[in-house]
Amino acid sequence: MRHGGKGLTDRLNVITGATGLLGSHIAEHLRLRGERVRALVRPTSDTTFLKQLGVELVTGDLTKPAGLPGILDGADVVYHCAARVGDWGPWRVFQREIIDATANLLGACHAVGVGRVLHVSSIIVYGHPHLGDACFTEDEPLGQNLWLWDHYCRAKVRAEELCRQYLGELTIVRPSWIYGPRDRTTLPRLLKALDAGRVAIIGRGDNLLNIVYAGDVAEGAIRAANHPRAKGQAYNLSSEGEITQQDFLDLLVEELERPRIRRRVSYRLAYWGGFLSEVIGRMIRLRRPPHLTRYAVALVGRPTRFSIAKAREHLGWQPRIGVVEGLRRTLEWYRKDYLNRDHERAAFPTAVLASRLGGRTT
Repeated sequence: MRHGGKGLTDRLNVITGATGLLGSHIAEHLRLRGERVRALVRPTSDTTFLKQLGVELVTGDLTKPAGLPGILDGADVVYHCAARVGDWGPWRVFQREIIDATANLLGACHAVGVGRVLHVSSIIVYGHPHLGDACFTEDEPLGQNLWLWDHYCRAKVRAEELCRQYLGELTIVRPSWIYGPRDRTTLPRLLKALDAGRVAIIGRGDNLLNIVYAGDVAEGAIRAANHPRAKGQAYNLSSEGEITQQDFLDLLVEELERPRIRRRVSYRLAYWGGFLSEVIGRMIRLRRPPHLTRYAVALVGRPTRFSIAKAREHLGWQPRIGVVEGLRRTLEWYRKDYLNRDHERAAFPTAVLASRLGGRTT
């Protein structure tokens, strides 16, 4: 690396998407290591946590490339975590916030000669392959069996193609379903559905989930960004299947002191129900995702196993925080932080969670 002789306190890490789930955990881990962190943030971003960490904040926009070189100059590592996440929205948004943003960032990184780029992709880049009993490795083709309106997957595949064309040092990581403190997207959506009585066991419920704690993924990303062997490589950062869908939902409702979920829906019926919801949502130009989508069905109901053998061998990485401990930490964060945000209270089952965790709501 260009700045390889620097001590930890002199190394500069630039993070895009640092106010998000994974980006905030990477920032936290780097600051605990004593490294300098600069975060590229939007003017409207909530930067409270980053300020507490002592992160240098720079306002900017990945869709406006002119100002990026000055922000990245001197960076030893750039962690590209920012992206449009989710399964809903028009293609132009995914094009702008994933593909164009990545192209702009890579161009600026090359212009100033940063040491290493760590690009955060997703296991969604594999598409929807027919999975057998074996674990899915990084050598599998990308974009298999894509769906209609599969904008997120297509955009992430294209972003990886741009990364492959980058002339400097670059490493790709592909996390699976990430959860943990500061998750304001996936688990809130699940908990709201639970509160509304919309959750059911999809299929037999014995499929293994690739759910992985955000702090573990952050550690893997940092290892990948600094290991000489990781140059030009891609790594799955996932659980290889610690818990089944049934056991995860049982654990969740137990933590919330709710009755066990008894209702079951076949995977096929849930999939086509999600597709119908998407069709109706697009017809009425729904801005938020429908309550049921094919992506949500697949996230919980499909059999998915992704190999982390390469990350274990190259980086010495594997998940350390189990689901029981990780979920406890996550729910505790919701009680202390998420539920105290007045503008979010109405959209969250506050009474249930607060009563379970000893908090108070008004």
